[in-house]
Amino acid sequence: MVNWIKDNIHGDKIIWLIAIVLSVIGLLSVYSATSLLALQNKGGNTEFYLVKHFMLISFSFIAMWFSHRIDYKYFSRISLIGLCISVPLLIFTYKFGENINEASRWIKVPIINMAFQPSDLAKLSLIIYLSSFLAKKQYDLDNIKTLFIPFLWIGLICLCIALTNLSTALILGATSILLMFISRVKISHLSLLILFILFSRGIALLTGQRGYTALSRVEDFINKKNIPYQLEQAYIAVSTGGLFGKGPGNSNQKNFLPQSSSDFIYAIIVEEYGFLMGISILILYLILLYRGMKIFIDSERPFGGLLSAGLSFALVIQAITNMCVVVGLLPVTGVTLPLISMGGTSQLFTGITLGIILSVSRQNNFEKSYA
Repeated sequence: MVNWIKDNIHGDKIIWLIAIVLSVIGLLSVYSATSLLALQNKGGNTEFYLVKHFMLISFSFIAMWFSHRIDYKYFSRISLIGLCISVPLLIFTYKFGENINEASRWIKVPIINMAFQPSDLAKLSLIIYLSSFLAKKQYDLDNIKTLFIPFLWIGLICLCIALTNLSTALILGATSILLMFISRVKISHLSLLILFILFSRGIALLTGQRGYTALSRVEDFINKKNIPYQLEQAYIAVSTGGLFGKGPGNSNQKNFLPQSSSDFIYAIIVEEYGFLMGISILILYLILLYRGMKIFIDSERPFGGLLSAGLSFALVIQAITNMCVVVGLLPVTGVTLPLISMGGTSQLFTGITLGIILSVSRQNNFEKSYA
């Protein structure tokens, strides 16, 4: 077993360890959060969602393993194809997708009966495309004309996602800006990109499905008058968890908190495992970001470094956004906690994302050993 691991598991070992630890926490938390739901809807089979989530985690690690074995440079060749596929898929989803909570973010895949979220493909494709573009044009980034095409892709993808999911579009926009910033794109050019992203968001607010909801959530957050029901239940869960929590499976709010196994699973974790576990999870994500940036610094190839940084930014910004919402530092959003929340394709694409980061790390280690 040890020899197999040495021969087949490569890249940053700390990232592998963080992925395993967060997945185990997610498995335990999802089981607790969904036990009553399974009891009511699945004929008393309280393990139904546990088994389902375990299978999704297994598939995500398989995807992670395969991705980390592939030379990361291969992904640059297919990123533009991914973008071209994503745009019509996002528009189709907006018009004809499965509507849940007044948002059409999913396409139901026949036969396997699973929901596919095209925004996951779009996010991954855009970050890979930007990393590749910025690496190739690193000596010509002072020219605003060089940046026209990537600006256009960022605006288009963020607009298509924002039609149904404003928070994800903003996280992707922020990731794109950070990626360009560390590539030494001029601040004046970045200012134009920010305006472009805000313009796309404005169009989405006017024409998209979640414009009114997003504005009302921001207004409620600023005024602090009308606390949404789900946020109120999350506050109760967090405030009653104490330092060490109530113990595994002993959450009270899981029976009242909507989306307790996905968007608000962090509240259940803090309630059951306490403030220390909540802080520990935050630290694990920050270590993940640190390891991703270390790979960026150690990489001798610009594309690999930018790819690791961009994907790390995307995962950790999403995680911190989710946690900030639960504790009341940001308005309510619809983003999940990577590696922990119960999900479908989001779990799979998280595995692929980590696998690509590990592929860059594996290549760095290989080049160092032969230097």
